[in-house]
Amino acid sequence: MGVMEILYKRWFWQMAVLPVLLLAIIYYPGMAYMVKSWYTDENYGYGFFVPLISLYLIWQRRERLKAIDRGGTWWGFPVVSVGLGLYFIGELSTLYVLIHLSLLVVVTGLLLSVIGTRGLREIAFPVFFLLTMIPLPDFLYQGFSARMQLISSELGVGFLKLVGVTAFREGNVIDLGPIQLQVAEACSGLRYLFPLSTLALICAYLYREDLWKRAALFLSSFPIAIFLNGFRIGVTGFLVDRYGRVTAEGFFHAFSGWLLFVCSLLMLVGEMWVLGRIGARGRRRSLSEMFGPAPAATADEGEGSGVRKSGSVLSPPAYFVSLALFVPVIIASTHVVSGEEIPPARPTFAEFPMNVGAWTGRSFPMEEEYVKTLQFDDYLLADYRGPGDSPINFYVAYYQSQRKGQSAHSPRTCIPGGGWEITSLEEKKIGPEAGFPLTVNRAVIQKGTDERVVYYWFQQRGRILTNEYLVKFYLFWDALTKNRTDGALVRLTAPVPKGKSAADVDRRLVEFAGEVRPILARFIPH
Repeated sequence: MGVMEILYKRWFWQMAVLPVLLLAIIYYPGMAYMVKSWYTDENYGYGFFVPLISLYLIWQRRERLKAIDRGGTWWGFPVVSVGLGLYFIGELSTLYVLIHLSLLVVVTGLLLSVIGTRGLREIAFPVFFLLTMIPLPDFLYQGFSARMQLISSELGVGFLKLVGVTAFREGNVIDLGPIQLQVAEACSGLRYLFPLSTLALICAYLYREDLWKRAALFLSSFPIAIFLNGFRIGVTGFLVDRYGRVTAEGFFHAFSGWLLFVCSLLMLVGEMWVLGRIGARGRRRSLSEMFGPAPAATADEGEGSGVRKSGSVLSPPAYFVSLALFVPVIIASTHVVSGEEIPPARPTFAEFPMNVGAWTGRSFPMEEEYVKTLQFDDYLLADYRGPGDSPINFYVAYYQSQRKGQSAHSPRTCIPGGGWEITSLEEKKIGPEAGFPLTVNRAVIQKGTDERVVYYWFQQRGRILTNEYLVKFYLFWDALTKNRTDGALVRLTAPVPKGKSAADVDRRLVEFAGEVRPILARFIPH
C-alpha cells in the first residue's frame, strides 16, 4: 500500500490525525516546555531522539502486531480519564512532570481503545521508554544534582590522592592549595547518567538473555556514570595542578566529556559480552546473536493469538468515546487552568525598611546569573546588623505566580552549590516565649572552619510552611479554589563567631525573626 493510498484511507484520519490535533491543543504548553528543556539543558539533550527510537522499536514489531487480535477494549476509557485528571492536577499544582506523565497515560489509554491489551503488550516497552524523555521536576533535580556533585567531588579527591596530589574537599570545592576547583552543577555527572542509563535501557531491551542479566546491564549504568565522572574530575584536578586552570576549560574540558562517554558505552558492550558467557551452555553465541530485536511472529503464533481473518476493527466505539472526553477538557482548561491570576496588591521590596527595631540593614543586588536562574518577580537581599553583632543575611524571593516551574528554590538544594555542607537540618518551633510562634527549617552549614546557622520557611498565601511537598499540595489547592499561586521563600543566615556557639546565634536569629515577621506581612499578601 503506497503512502498516498494510506492518506486517503478514512481510518488514517480517524486514528492518527484527529487525536494528534486534540493532544496538541491540550498539551502544547507542556510539550513546548519539554522541548525547550531538551534544547537548553545539556542534561536532557538526548530527549530529541527518544520519540524517534520509540517509533522505530514499534516499527520493528509490526509483524507481531499484524499476527494478533488488535480489537480495542473499553479499559482505554478509564485510563484516558485518569490521564486527563492528572493533567488538571499538573496544571493547578504547577508541576510540568505531571502534565508530561498525563500525556503518556492518555496515549496509553487511546492505544488500549484501539489495539487492545494484546496489542499494547507487544509495544509496552517502546511506550514505557517514552518516560525517559521527561525532565525531572526542579525540586527533585536540584536535590539529585547536589548529591551527585558531592559524590563526584569525593571521588575526584580520592583519585587525586591516589596519584600523590594533595587535595581537600570543602563541599563541592576541591582545594589544591593555590588553586580551588569548583565542581559545578554541570559537572555533577548527570550529563553522563541520564543519556547512559537511557542507552542502557535500550540495550537491556534488545539483549536476548536472562532477565537478571538485562537488569544487571541497566543498573550498572549508574555506577559506571558516577565512577567515570569522578575519574574525569580527578584527571582535571591533576592537570590543573600541573599545568594551570586552562586545562579545566574550553576544548579539553568538552573533549574529555565526550571521550569518557564513549568509554562508558564500550564498558556496556564489554559487560554484555561477559554476561553472555556466564552460565552459557553449548556453543557460545557472538555478541550480534545476543543483541537485537525479538524474532517476528510465525504463522502458527498468529493463529494461536487470534488473528482476525477479515482484518482488525480500526474504529472501535471505545476509541471515539475516549476522544469525546477531550472536548470538555479543552473547554475547562481554557476557563479554569488558563485563567489569569490576580494576586493582591503589594508594595515592592524596594520599600522594605532598612531599620528594623535595633537592626540596621544594607541591601545589595544579586548577581544577574542567579536572578535568571531563580526567576522571581521581586526580591530582597540585605545584611542587617545589631549593636556589636555580626550581620544577619536576610533574603526573600517573591513569586507573583508559581505556575509550571517558576517557583521558590529550596535552600536545602541550593546551599551545597556554593561549597557548603549541611551538617544538620531539622524543623524547629521558635518564638513562643516572645509571643510569635513560628515554625522554620533550621540548618547548620559548614565550609572548612566557617559555620553558619540558617532559618528558612515558605510564606504562601497566609500559610507558613516548611515542607516542600506540602507547598506543592497547597499550590494545587489554592490554584483550584482561589486562582492564586503567589508566595515567597524567606531565609535568614548568620555566621557562628569564634568563641560562640550555635545556640548564641539561634537567640539572635529568633530576635530578628520576631522583629521582621510583622513587616513581611505587608510585602507578602495573606
